[in-house]
Amino acid sequence: MEFGWSDDARALRRDIQRFLDSSLPDWWGTPGTGLGSIRHSEYSKEFAPKLAARGWLTPHWPREYGGADGEPWQHFILGEELWLRGEPRGPQYMNVNWIGPAIIAFGTESQRNQYLPRIAGGDVLWCQGFSEPEAGTDLASLRTRADRDGDDYVINGQKVWTSYANVADYCFLLARTGSTEDRHRGISVFLVPMDAPGVEVREIDAILEGHAFHELFFTDVRVPESARLGEENAGWDIVRHALAYERVGIPRYCRAAMQLDQLAEWARENGRLTDPAVQEQMAGGRALCEAARLLVYRVVDERAKNTHVSSNVHVARAAMVLAERAVGDLGLAVMGGYAVASPIDSQYVDSVAAGLAAGTYEVQLNLIARTVLELERR
Repeated sequence: MEFGWSDDARALRRDIQRFLDSSLPDWWGTPGTGLGSIRHSEYSKEFAPKLAARGWLTPHWPREYGGADGEPWQHFILGEELWLRGEPRGPQYMNVNWIGPAIIAFGTESQRNQYLPRIAGGDVLWCQGFSEPEAGTDLASLRTRADRDGDDYVINGQKVWTSYANVADYCFLLARTGSTEDRHRGISVFLVPMDAPGVEVREIDAILEGHAFHELFFTDVRVPESARLGEENAGWDIVRHALAYERVGIPRYCRAAMQLDQLAEWARENGRLTDPAVQEQMAGGRALCEAARLLVYRVVDERAKNTHVSSNVHVARAAMVLAERAVGDLGLAVMGGYAVASPIDSQYVDSVAAGLAAGTYEVQLNLIARTVLELERR
């Protein structure tokens, strides 16, 4: 694996930086407009089409579906630069990271024609209906059901911790179509319009940003068979494919590294950087950010070479969570009360969310234990 960037990659990064300098509005980054806010999500429908017009929204997709047949590295360069600026794609980062690719891989031609143009054009918002009150980290225990009724399915159940449910146009939904004893083999995926009769969204008050906590209720929600993605009862394979992309889709390491640089500058200006203990913690945080970056790059390299998705994705995800937590914790320790309402405050909050989303940190450790260390389950 070559760790240096090509001339073309460096030029792309500079172009993106200049584009962001000239494109982001004056209100960008002001309180209450961060990732997950209503204003941020709505702005993504203005911003993402601008990326699409430049060929930057889905460059890694096949050309026939609105992409440019580009390498995954282009997508990650974009992701790094956009995440450093507060991710102006908003919830649409999910669309291009894993929802669209899942539809490309498992959808019918009719589904691809229906959903992919809007995703590639940047004017549609999605949420994912995975976790449930009794099936958070164990998705195979989900109870939401989709029962056949002629050519339709009737969906009943509840989802929780559903990010962006308050603004989404569609939900990428997991529901049980087989018996509970089937577990993994009894799950299907459905592409459900959020305005379908019987879909209800409720907000859950929490310390994290508002987008992170919603409940979804499905009461006799009727969808046609054409809303099912892939074969009936074969949704688990689709979920595994999607999660492999989702878990490293956000380059959290780069924003954590930037926050660490800003923290070091604050510590220098306030006489804290001369403390050997602070210096040691700063070095440790930097090492974790660099380790996470290289581990994620290893996963991207596998994709670029079209090799089988390996357990490296779990290692990379766990490393990113560790890096984010280390920087957030260090910021609170160094700045004390000054951390409140500073970028470090949001860093700490984001680190909490990072340890929950896309499978908890503990789930990643269990997967590493089984698939990398090959330890027996007890």
